[in-house]
Amino acid sequence: MDLFQKCIEFTRADEVKAAGLYPYFRPVEENEGPVVTIEGRKVIMAGSNNYLGLTAHPKVKKAAKDAIDLYGTGCSGSRYLTGTIKLHVELEKRLAAYLGTEDVLLFSTGYQTALGVIAALVQKGDYVISDKENHACIISGALLAKGGFAEFVRYKHNDMEDLERVLQRIPENAGKLIVTDGVFSVSGEFVNLPQMLDVADKYGARVLVDDAHATGVVGVGGRGTASHFGVVDRTDLTMGTFSKTFASLGGFVAGPERITNYIKHHSPALIFSASPTPASVAAALAALDIVEAEPERIDKLIANADKMRAGFTKLGFNVIESRTGIVPIIVGDAQLALVFWRKLYDKGVFVNAFVPPGVPPNLSMMRTSYMATHENEHLDTILNVFQEVGIELGLISA
Repeated sequence: MDLFQKCIEFTRADEVKAAGLYPYFRPVEENEGPVVTIEGRKVIMAGSNNYLGLTAHPKVKKAAKDAIDLYGTGCSGSRYLTGTIKLHVELEKRLAAYLGTEDVLLFSTGYQTALGVIAALVQKGDYVISDKENHACIISGALLAKGGFAEFVRYKHNDMEDLERVLQRIPENAGKLIVTDGVFSVSGEFVNLPQMLDVADKYGARVLVDDAHATGVVGVGGRGTASHFGVVDRTDLTMGTFSKTFASLGGFVAGPERITNYIKHHSPALIFSASPTPASVAAALAALDIVEAEPERIDKLIANADKMRAGFTKLGFNVIESRTGIVPIIVGDAQLALVFWRKLYDKGVFVNAFVPPGVPPNLSMMRTSYMATHENEHLDTILNVFQEVGIELGLISA
């Protein structure tokens, strides 16, 4: 069979486009934070991960421009060779101090961080143990480790009893790394980290928490999931990204210096990739300055998300509960979700439509997410539009 035959036969996206319901890859022409321009018109953005609204902050933009003037547009090499600049080291030290860990190591993307950390640490005869609803980057990292003859096992979503059942079946002398989202990217739920750490201690496992949707959002001053639960000293490793609250691009892993030093010298994803660009690192540094100086932004973000959770629930929508910046509304049927998305978009509200295989069958949803820079007028408009469309499609009562 021709390798390309499956590509030729894939027509689902074309069919959705032809129906006018395709919600993906729509170019943003102008980004002002809570309001963006798409296809020549202004829409309220309720699907961005720009949680603190810093991508348009003057200090962040100036820092990126200044870095280009000083260092140029790229580093022309990997961190391992000629691609390390002073800004990389500065950001690593600043993040370590902020997160309360010994050390931090930067990667070029958040996705790459998961691949680079998991595959470097989990080797032949070791086990990576993953929540069934972890982000795709964790699954890819685990599969990469499996390709190096490590073992890859999963446990039921956020089920610590099932995690213990899985660990009981692993040889006692095997190396074990439990990997989990801190805040799950689809639902916005917290991992049960305190109980996970108890189970990990019992079976001699290490824990890696992905705080992509938690850093700058939850915990003391936005310091993430371990901070939220008061278990920073017990959490082995935390990884994250700069593409959300830090208004940039890149990733990091935080933990003991001996561990980051090992990863630095054994991770192909780090050694053979071009380093984060000067503008990206400078933007993340400036964003960190603002996060530390203006913790009230985090309070505003959570207040905005809480308002929307309460508002959607009052209207009668099926809302997944959490205390993060993510507020998902369950629609159910995939086709209905695409229609719902289109009607919201036509009325000036942009959200993310999640349909299978990104979510389980019959759990298609409108995944909404909020920013500290959303004002009440934006939020009220979103609720009003959801109400109109929800009634029209029979999802809620008038």
